[in-house]
Amino acid sequence: MVRNEIKPLSEETIDKIAAGEVVERPASVVKELVENAIDAGATAISVEIAGGGIDSIRITDNGMGIPRDQIRSAFLRHYTSKLRSAEELSSVMSLGFRGEALASIAAICKLELYTKAREESIGSLYTIEGGSEVDLVPTGAPDGCTFFAKSLFYNTPARRKFLRSPATEGNYIQDLLEKMAISAPDVSFRLISQGRDRIQTPGNGSLFDTLYSLYGRSITDELLPIEAETDGIKLTGFIGTSAINRGNRSMEVFFVNKRYIRSRGISKALEDGYEGFAMQHQFPVAILFLDVDPFKVDVNVHPAKQEVRFDDEHLLYDLIRDCVHSRLAFREDIAAVDLTSEKPAPKQDLKETSFEPFEPQRISQVRERMMEEMSSEDEEEDLSLRYARFKIDKKPEKEPEKSESRLGGGRVVYEQATFLSEKSRALHRLIGQVFGTYFMIEYDGVLYMVDQHAAHEKVLYERTMKRIRERTMDTQMVSPPVIVSLSATEEAALNDHMNDFNQMGYRITHFGGRDYQISGIPADMYTLDPGELFMSVIADATDWSGIRESELIKERIASMSCKAAIKGNHTLSNAEMETLFLELMELDEPYHCPHGRPTMISFTRDELDKKFKRIVG
Repeated sequence: MVRNEIKPLSEETIDKIAAGEVVERPASVVKELVENAIDAGATAISVEIAGGGIDSIRITDNGMGIPRDQIRSAFLRHYTSKLRSAEELSSVMSLGFRGEALASIAAICKLELYTKAREESIGSLYTIEGGSEVDLVPTGAPDGCTFFAKSLFYNTPARRKFLRSPATEGNYIQDLLEKMAISAPDVSFRLISQGRDRIQTPGNGSLFDTLYSLYGRSITDELLPIEAETDGIKLTGFIGTSAINRGNRSMEVFFVNKRYIRSRGISKALEDGYEGFAMQHQFPVAILFLDVDPFKVDVNVHPAKQEVRFDDEHLLYDLIRDCVHSRLAFREDIAAVDLTSEKPAPKQDLKETSFEPFEPQRISQVRERMMEEMSSEDEEEDLSLRYARFKIDKKPEKEPEKSESRLGGGRVVYEQATFLSEKSRALHRLIGQVFGTYFMIEYDGVLYMVDQHAAHEKVLYERTMKRIRERTMDTQMVSPPVIVSLSATEEAALNDHMNDFNQMGYRITHFGGRDYQISGIPADMYTLDPGELFMSVIADATDWSGIRESELIKERIASMSCKAAIKGNHTLSNAEMETLFLELMELDEPYHCPHGRPTMISFTRDELDKKFKRIVG
């Protein structure tokens, strides 16, 4: 066996290896250069791409530019103007700081830089190919920088062949620039792809205006502003109503100190905050900004700088989850049925909304409505965790009731939605059941249609969870006891989670071999077959490992409540409907079943009058 001699790599090889850590695809080039432009104080940034950025990327900004005598240094690895020592890593606030981006980009393409510093009278053109300088000459140029990158990965074919199609790579760039535009609403962004405008933001400093220009009216009309603060962490942004939940996490957008990040922990906190407001396998729309003391967060985890670590993950989780859930609770989240439309509105693709014309007047109207919803009646309140007072009632002549909740040691005051008030409980009118599945309630010029199964399921779930929290869970004894036979896997799961089953109200004892005797079941589930109920609960018990006990119990209770709830095509008496409705309205959040389905929908008298042509227009 021949022993290979240990030798140093050439500088060219080192450059190409290091470039792979920073520049994975065309979107990486855009990210690094746009971040540099923002750090340089640019107020307008234009990105033009061809072939999804593989053929060429041109990025122009009006930032401070690079002085001619510093251009060569800017392309040397680990040369930067943003960091001077390792100690400063703990407090860095700029988007870029490693001093690797320009060297890495220049190593994998043919690059031209047109730049002029504001204090210079003439600009410079710097040409560098594959990391080797070609030329540096004076030229006419406006203040700022224009980077023109051509033939990406031309000298690393192994890397180039792993790129996706030009259309896909172009979509990555568009998605990236949308997030960067959100993080910097005071900067005007423009994206041109294959000669077509894809993004154009106003750059007027308004986050809402930026979101409107990117996502369009159908998204922004369903956004709710949130704000919370505790122990050096401030949370602001927008969360979407259940009407715009998505089938994936693509619209969960997070920023820490204005830096776009990905975080499983933040996603977990957000989605837990939506518990009961999102159907299974549905994910929320959310744009969240976290302002954190830089000493309490580490952004130096990965060269892409999209992964961060927080000093106190639990504090962050509680803040986000409780803020989101509290914002969604006490809000009348009833889907309104549009009876005036002759045919359903077509589904709108998220990417298509980017091309909706910018309407300043419409944006101003929507923003004013949002600001009214956030208006506070008591500016003198001293809260350790402060929210805006959320005004849900759309009719100002009504006086909504107030409710308080506790969050992170602070007092949070909300105005309850009209339909949750004592007045509605007293004055609503039960009309009756339709199709054996829904019943109808009239109140204040609005007709509410309630899904009896979803409503009963929610009541059973909340009733059972309350008993578990208060440790007053009742058990319905089974006589005679039911004997069930378990597989080896089911038996192991039962033994591992016997305490969980006891907490849910089960009474189970070993009967010999793999047979077990069920002598008691959760009290509210007495209408179900005890053996069948138990076997359905334990059927997926092998997936319980690693799940927190509280989540396990919630999921099992939701499943049992669904099975025990009255079904569709089941006739109810008026007294049964009235009792169920009153129990439902006692809940903090009666508008969704435990799986996120709506319990009720509504339509107004005006809509009916229009349908019958009593009102025209």
